[in-house]
Amino acid sequence: MKRVKQIYDCFHANKQWFFMLIGTNLLFIFLAWLAYPEVFKVLAGLMIAFTLTMILLSLFMILRKQKIIETAFQEFLLDPNETKEEMLCQVSPRTQWSYIRRMGNLIRSYQSKLNDQIIELADYENFIEGWVHEIKKPMSLMTLVLDNRSDEMSPLVRQRMTVVRDQMLGDVERILYFARLGAAHKDYIFERLSILVFCKETMENHQTLLDESAFQVQFIGEEIEVLSDCKGLAFILEQIITNSTKYVPQNQDSPILKFETVYDEINDQIILHISDNGPGVSKEDLPFIFDKGFTGGRGTYTRQATGMGLFLVSKMAYDLAIQLDVKSEFGSGLTISLMFPNVK
Repeated sequence: MKRVKQIYDCFHANKQWFFMLIGTNLLFIFLAWLAYPEVFKVLAGLMIAFTLTMILLSLFMILRKQKIIETAFQEFLLDPNETKEEMLCQVSPRTQWSYIRRMGNLIRSYQSKLNDQIIELADYENFIEGWVHEIKKPMSLMTLVLDNRSDEMSPLVRQRMTVVRDQMLGDVERILYFARLGAAHKDYIFERLSILVFCKETMENHQTLLDESAFQVQFIGEEIEVLSDCKGLAFILEQIITNSTKYVPQNQDSPILKFETVYDEINDQIILHISDNGPGVSKEDLPFIFDKGFTGGRGTYTRQATGMGLFLVSKMAYDLAIQLDVKSEFGSGLTISLMFPNVK
């Protein structure tokens, strides 16, 4: 079938020449009928056979030439250097040489720019990795001071330093997970997790941040097991918790963070609703909160908004086969739902 299509495409591309050949053949057949009526049938048969032979021979030569050009073109695309360009020109019609050389110059120019960008990206990644390792030193020192000199500080100073340290740890962790999302191999280990127990354990690691914002935490629903990666799921929960505490209005008296588990029998899914009673998200911003770099109206509540937290949540959730759903009304809080498949 492929061969037939190639023959059809070849005939269609050169149809004007074949029609001219057929038209010329018909003219000579007519002249033969006028000049030699007694041997007209023999001459007409020879002319038709000659025409068909020439058409078939032409198709064979054109297809063979196209195969050679296609091979040279593929080699040129894989390595568009001047040698491969010259080889492509040698097997191509002379009328196409100027186009091939212009294409070669353009591809080599783009390839040079791409190589420069790859080098810059590699330098940037090396710088970020180096920065992550360097920032661990002051963070370790801060932890050491908080662990061993906390009695020399006032409770307020100790609490503020702990909050700052936890925020720095969260920023570093976001960078590491962002790099992990782009890795070719990801070391996810899926295991059974009791979802509410896991949420409580994750909350304990951010208790200082919650205390700073005076959050009340509520756990509602039955204990249900889900199959997921421990580190990846913890990262998702941490980003949602951080997002809720980041946007707490200063005049809010009792901020609430609620975790609720529900089993959806219709879709056979386990759903974890995480909701707060913060400022919420406007209707026009809601479809874009998982987009990279999007801060929207909520970004005006704090200068710390980067638009990366929920973007990383969406990427990590995709890797862990978790569906995300978000509901909110401006001024009435935000609810993010994590829908886990019920793996039996």
